[in-house]
Amino acid sequence: MSDERPLPFFYQFISGAVAGVSEILVMYPLDVVKTRMQLQVSTPSVNNTSTHYTGVVDCFQKIIKKEGFSRLYKGITSPILMEAPKRATKFACNDEFQKFYKTAFGSDKLTQPLSILSGASAGVIEAFVVVPFELVKIRLQGANSIYKSPKDCVSKIIKHEGLLAMYNGLEATMWRHSVWNAGYFGVIFQVRALLPKATTKNEQTRNNFVAGTIGGFVGSALNIPFDVVKSRIQNTVSKPGEVRKYNWSVPSIVTIYKEEGFAALYKGFVPKVLRLGPGGGIMLVVFTACMDFFRGVHYKD
Repeated sequence: MSDERPLPFFYQFISGAVAGVSEILVMYPLDVVKTRMQLQVSTPSVNNTSTHYTGVVDCFQKIIKKEGFSRLYKGITSPILMEAPKRATKFACNDEFQKFYKTAFGSDKLTQPLSILSGASAGVIEAFVVVPFELVKIRLQGANSIYKSPKDCVSKIIKHEGLLAMYNGLEATMWRHSVWNAGYFGVIFQVRALLPKATTKNEQTRNNFVAGTIGGFVGSALNIPFDVVKSRIQNTVSKPGEVRKYNWSVPSIVTIYKEEGFAALYKGFVPKVLRLGPGGGIMLVVFTACMDFFRGVHYKD
């Protein structure tokens, strides 16, 4: 049932953009909760028990009670601006890398190893696109954020930390996206092969949602330590002459493990999975639907 006719990069880019914005509009509050939990360094002290989050529901309740419901959408401007190029780059580059690697390895059809390699490669490219947006989003989502808006955030970062500070966390972001994409697209390939072949549009949508959801879950399980590290790195203000506690991925992972234990590397895992499991399904369904639509336009007789 699936139509695999190739499309120009432009159509892939637009389809990815629509898929990304659709997902963020539905799932963004979970991203705020995930970030809050990842930035929480240790057990509560006497002075911060009221703001210490013990779980997803507790975090939701405390944010709404103390800061208002709208706080769950604070900083959404940056992700929306980011989602179009981010998801567009993810899906479009993944499709292009699939073509490239099939030619490079002399394969007539896509295999799971090539799906994993294509996803990881697309993730590296995606990281360069999203780092400044991710930095602004993390700074705005923090419980003690001093920034009034994305514009104010960018202005203060550049003024006080320098222009290059907008790319703080690039290395960790490359790890985060390459690992997530490798898991996501690799699992999608395998799950699609295991599911009954779709014979109708509804069955195709079902298969895509199931494959995307499982892919989102696996990708999240694999990359969460890098996501925690990225959040810590990007939430740290750069100061001249001061050595940053969190800077590079592996040393930061070791630091968190030593100081807070293994479980700290999976902070925010539940809201992340709740978001990017179904979110991964939503993205794949919308992306595939858009691509099918554009095929009808492009190949119209």
